[in-house]
Amino acid sequence: MVATEYTEVVLPGKVEPEGLQVRTGLPLPVPAAGQVLVGVEATGVSFAEQQMRRGRYYDQPPFPFVPGYDLVGTVLTVGPGVGPELVGRRVAALTKTGGWASHVALDAADLVEVPEGVGAAEAETAVVNGLTAWQMLHRKARVRSGQTVLVHGANGGVGSVLVQLALAAGARVIGTASARHHDALRALGVTPVDYRGDDVPARVRELAPNGVDAVFDHVGGRSIIDSWGLLARGGTLVSYGSAATRDDQGSKQWPVLKLLGRVWLWNGLPNGRHAYFFNVWAGRALSRDRFRSRLRGDLAQVFTALREGGISAHIAVELPLERAAEAMRLAESGTVAGKIVLVP
Repeated sequence: MVATEYTEVVLPGKVEPEGLQVRTGLPLPVPAAGQVLVGVEATGVSFAEQQMRRGRYYDQPPFPFVPGYDLVGTVLTVGPGVGPELVGRRVAALTKTGGWASHVALDAADLVEVPEGVGAAEAETAVVNGLTAWQMLHRKARVRSGQTVLVHGANGGVGSVLVQLALAAGARVIGTASARHHDALRALGVTPVDYRGDDVPARVRELAPNGVDAVFDHVGGRSIIDSWGLLARGGTLVSYGSAATRDDQGSKQWPVLKLLGRVWLWNGLPNGRHAYFFNVWAGRALSRDRFRSRLRGDLAQVFTALREGGISAHIAVELPLERAAEAMRLAESGTVAGKIVLVP
């Protein structure tokens, strides 16, 4: 039976998770020229949505809006100018917002095909998380076999993919996480460090006396300074968030600008080390075609690794889209490992 209505979850303003609004019975979007209508099979909760509900994501749209940073689904219909062969194909898309819905109209050029053998929920764990991890590891830090890397939040959405990709690249991985996740990390081949109970810089120096070749830091704040200090000569720091400031008040731009300032300053020092602030959307404004080409190529690499077992999908829980508030609350609790997936 073909759907004639759709459901979406709206973030109306700075609200607690329970303030999310579920809207049902809406008329289906009609794809415009160059667009397709995707029936969403899986979307997810990322750190971006946690910041957005606080009004603290760097370039979020004005309230109200539909959150949802990425999605996986099947093409149902196509708009003018789009080949009918896309209908029925399972695809993934990076959206930044709009993914928390049962149906979404998207530009066909922004879609990446999901290979046979990879389920929707599995693929969802690897869209923004996998793309971020792949590009930080291979495009920024350029990690090589035999190197040692430090991954903060090694049990999280991005971190869990990052450690697997780093291990697959032949690197030795040190990962910070709370103690309850250490056994799972050891089983992967990661050396865990308790970010709550240990002196993290001191412990990492014990494990890597000459410094580490790369650090991936989503925490920001004091952590970014410690991360820079742990680098070996020639090492690379990749900062990709400011989780430490999630609950702060005041300017949402200031934490990012402060990170960018540190990166600029550190890169000017004559010590052979490098620092980057990673943004998965970098380059899109300058050349959308180049951005899309890079996204398709890199995400295809991640999906191949997922299909062939080079990485595995870490799904914390699957919940119906209508229970987005519960999913958000669970994500913010810090008690789960892997991706929280919403299923319309």
